[in-house]
Amino acid sequence: MKQILLITDGCSNVGTSPVLAAAHALQDGIVVNVVGVLDYGTIGELGGLEIQEIAKAGGGIHRIVGTPQLAQTIQMMTRKTVVQTIQQAVNKEIQHILGDGSLEDLPPAKRSQVVEVVDELAETSPLQVALLIDASASMKPKLAAVEEAIRDLMLSLKARTGSSKLSVFHFPGKHSGEDAVMDVNWTSDLDGVRSMFGRLQMRGATPTGPALLKVIEFYRYGTLEGNQSWQGHSSQEEGMLGDYVV
Repeated sequence: MKQILLITDGCSNVGTSPVLAAAHALQDGIVVNVVGVLDYGTIGELGGLEIQEIAKAGGGIHRIVGTPQLAQTIQMMTRKTVVQTIQQAVNKEIQHILGDGSLEDLPPAKRSQVVEVVDELAETSPLQVALLIDASASMKPKLAAVEEAIRDLMLSLKARTGSSKLSVFHFPGKHSGEDAVMDVNWTSDLDGVRSMFGRLQMRGATPTGPALLKVIEFYRYGTLEGNQSWQGHSSQEEGMLGDYVV
């Protein structure tokens, strides 16, 4: 199962529409979830609308939270999306067998068995989460909460029975035209995630759409730079991507 988990305060202002980019992700079998860490006022309202539309186009869910609730929210969203993705796949199989039927049409005993299978698959299915962090200037006061949230997410993923891998990106990059930067390649190593925050440099622009497209490209090819294998120098490098789509 593939996910992009976007953490942003909304209001993208550079390049491709993030809603269109999220739709492209869904076409590639990648669910896009969005956590909005918003300020009050008109800008926050506009950011909230954009966040909602991104998640809708990406087949995911969204939550608007304050920084104190960020860590708990990210864990909840990741688990909920895993269950929903598996539930959707199971429902498709049920419809294939029963015609226009659904899970609710099954006898209670059979329905209970299906629910147990869904719960088990949620814990055992391989999972990849690409975390995409808005590092625009407006997010700087929220960075400490983002760091804590990522650490908690890693602990949650490590507690699963199935294989769980996390990669981390931020946007924009340091240089002009650098829409997204990889901070951590696919890893299950918590220490590698901790070290990334000292390298983040907050900038003014918010190219959310182009950054999403870069992460989609990474899922396809293992690199942010086109159809080549990722040649990272990190000791956490764990090989090419697997086909983890339910």
